[in-house]
Amino acid sequence: MTGIEQGLLIGGLMLLLLALRVHIGMAMMLAGSIGYVWLSDFDTLMNYFKSAAYARYSIYDLSVVPLFLLMGQFATHGGLSKSLFRAGNALIGHWRGGMAMAAVGASAGFGAICGSSLATAATMGQVALPELRRHKYSGRLATAAIAAGGTLGILIPPSVPLVIYAIITEQNIAKLFVAAFIPGIIAALGYMVVIGIVARVDPSQAPAGVRHPFKERLFALAGTWPVLLIFTAVIGGIYGGIFTPTEAASIGVLATAYVAWKTGGLKGHGFLECMYGAAQATAMIFFILLGADIMNVFLALTQLPAELANWVTGMGLSPLLVLFTIIIIYLVLGCIMDSLSMILLTIPIFFPIIMGTDFWGLDEQSKAIWFGILSLMVVEVGLITPPVGLNVYVISSMAKDVPMKETFKGIVPFLASDVLRIVLLVFFPSIALFALSF
Repeated sequence: MTGIEQGLLIGGLMLLLLALRVHIGMAMMLAGSIGYVWLSDFDTLMNYFKSAAYARYSIYDLSVVPLFLLMGQFATHGGLSKSLFRAGNALIGHWRGGMAMAAVGASAGFGAICGSSLATAATMGQVALPELRRHKYSGRLATAAIAAGGTLGILIPPSVPLVIYAIITEQNIAKLFVAAFIPGIIAALGYMVVIGIVARVDPSQAPAGVRHPFKERLFALAGTWPVLLIFTAVIGGIYGGIFTPTEAASIGVLATAYVAWKTGGLKGHGFLECMYGAAQATAMIFFILLGADIMNVFLALTQLPAELANWVTGMGLSPLLVLFTIIIIYLVLGCIMDSLSMILLTIPIFFPIIMGTDFWGLDEQSKAIWFGILSLMVVEVGLITPPVGLNVYVISSMAKDVPMKETFKGIVPFLASDVLRIVLLVFFPSIALFALSF
């Protein structure tokens, strides 16, 4: 059997385990272990296991993951999401669909200090969903807007999946964060445009709100200063070379903890809930990382990434055909897998193919950064596509009076915005690379 055939066979086994509802980390670990024993022997696998966990978890850059997750927990308990939504609603809530636009804008702002899409969707769902329903927004638009806005949590830096991508591909975390900023803003604006179009096509779905006095707008806007200060300190500090990503994340944790303490969010069991939530999310991510390592070691033994890269190159396919094929694979995988699992499983396979193909004359580093942002954008689409659509499940659990079928119908226009944005980034890499020129 060729390496490609061996890899596809074990990959099929992994997908079967996923279909049987085995956790993604365990599915990758089991499938990878079976493939490892197949190509080597059991004793060699046990020798690998002895050092695998330490080799993975001792990477210094990986310490930024639990710190960003803890920062998100403190931000949630500190009520920062409420101040962001309040400010957005005060500024544009009087527009038709403005309150839903404010929810998207608040999601983008909260994602800038959270780094997790599920956390962003869950938090904004608690804050914005009751207000949207109280102001007679349709259940379809309200739930779809928040689910789509939640995807901005992994696109607006800091982003946990982007950190993982940087570690796997040995890229600069700071440059990836900066490159993600403009596409993230475009994503938020695109979702707002979608809401505006839906509100004008069917006004009953998104009524206009009350115009707030200027003083009230100013007061609400002033309430967002902690978010702006924390984001500037973390991202500005990283890009300016003042802090390493880990140091910046530590500062972000202290700042959000202070805000949460001042607002009373750490009273009672609040602090323990933050620590437990961050620990639980970290354990899940690290377990998936270990499972991906086992799977990727097997793939390395099969030489599948190299063989696949050579096979694709030898076929003489156009670069765009190769890229769009990868995008389609991501969209299909997004229907059955979460974003982090897709990054861990596919990047070791797709990255060599991309790096061995010429795109618009980009140099190696620019191409790696561009593909990182592009893959993250495609992966985020999986968070709102059926049948998994994790963000949709999160929001539906809060809006039990809205059938999930209605939410998925409402998601369709947002998916159209996603597709348009992906096509723009494919043909205009400068959208992601422009900020790096400063």
